[in-house]
Amino acid sequence: MITNPFLSLEYEMAMENLGDDYYEEVTPAEFPQHILRFVNENLLPVMGIDKDSVTDNDWIEAFGKFQGIRPCLALKYHGYQFGAYNPQLGDGRGFLYGQIRGKDGFLYDFGTKGSGRTPYSRQADGRLTLKGGVREVIAGEALYRLGVNTSRCLSLIETGESLWRGDEPSPTRSAVMVRFSKSHIRFGSFERLYYLQRHDLIKNLLDHVIYYYYPHLTSSDHPYIDFYRELVQRVALLSAQWMSAGFCHGVLNTDNMSITGESFDYGPYAFINTYDANFTAAYFDYGGRYSYGNQPLICRWNLELLQKPLSLVIPFESLQAGLSHYDLYYDQFYHTLMVKKLGFENLAQNLGKKLVTATIDLLKESQYSYHQFFADLASQFNYGWHENPDLILENTEIRSTHLHSWRLLYHRALENFVREELDEIKDRLDRSNPSIVPVRSIIEAVWHPIAEEDNWQPFYDLLEQFKY
Repeated sequence: MITNPFLSLEYEMAMENLGDDYYEEVTPAEFPQHILRFVNENLLPVMGIDKDSVTDNDWIEAFGKFQGIRPCLALKYHGYQFGAYNPQLGDGRGFLYGQIRGKDGFLYDFGTKGSGRTPYSRQADGRLTLKGGVREVIAGEALYRLGVNTSRCLSLIETGESLWRGDEPSPTRSAVMVRFSKSHIRFGSFERLYYLQRHDLIKNLLDHVIYYYYPHLTSSDHPYIDFYRELVQRVALLSAQWMSAGFCHGVLNTDNMSITGESFDYGPYAFINTYDANFTAAYFDYGGRYSYGNQPLICRWNLELLQKPLSLVIPFESLQAGLSHYDLYYDQFYHTLMVKKLGFENLAQNLGKKLVTATIDLLKESQYSYHQFFADLASQFNYGWHENPDLILENTEIRSTHLHSWRLLYHRALENFVREELDEIKDRLDRSNPSIVPVRSIIEAVWHPIAEEDNWQPFYDLLEQFKY
């Protein structure tokens, strides 16, 4: 009798039923140790699991030793990496462990990272550094708090091996992580099939994606065309969410773009300190291709590249027409998200546009902390702002010639609301702007006690601060 709640879940064979043209069956690595470092109990209700019914050994058995489930699948894909096509990709240190239907009706993946070598590892060891796992846990939880459509870490287990890396002091500690996401199918999954000139496999995968991830389109007269149009909209929303959250993914290659429009795979990411369109998160992004400000453009370019494989199934003119709406979608989403960060649900279009533009101009010129600015709005907001613009952020340390004109604009926006509605604005500011965002210095401050003293409390304390 199986007593482990994770092993008792009703696993679906969605990817497995596609056949091995899309994956390779692999065997998980065996690790010398299994030390449970993080579990995401907030995700258990989605699975229909009561947190009190789960033991530490249940987590380790399922997500450290990978026992009891059907074959583990390393997915096959290619991708454009820094603009150059790379056919030597695929899951090199992870696999699809299983898929379940959440209580919300969505299909979810358990995807591993650091679980051992696969046929696509090339010369790598298939492992994940503990610091890399810690960073990914932080990224997922922080972005979720900021309202980004993101994957989240389900578990992080230290595995007792010593790893050598060029970008970390080595030897460094190892870990295995499980990511909980809507899908691990990537733009690069289709690009590989185009490279192989397998029209049939592209159509099969497209049918699979629509059936499982866009089921509302199964009754459409033109499901393939409508799928691409909706994907364009989802990706435009995601890029707007990154930009409003002050987040730089760092490596937006097409193999890091999900077919569901969900953010995932956090390597050298960073949250900006101050507003700087040229900010880059990856130390190896010498030309700034994936800079903070380039993200909307790169996402559009990746959608354009996806047209090549999809054009074997969808008329090219329809794909072009679908992509033509991207810029409009992005502008609308970004405007809405920024207005919300400023505390408002709706503003007259002209006023809202002026206020968002003035806010960015203020942040650019002053180089005041991007995240602290919005946190200040939330923490200092009071009824007096409605009466006197000079009281708005009166305790700020911002030094800018734009500050006075920005205050007048923000006051104009507030005047559209009666006093009783100010509590709603305050609540919106609090929900949209956490008091802490994990910029690099904060992550390093959390990692240092782990590395030096094996002290995990600052890490857990940081995660608690993301909750609302």
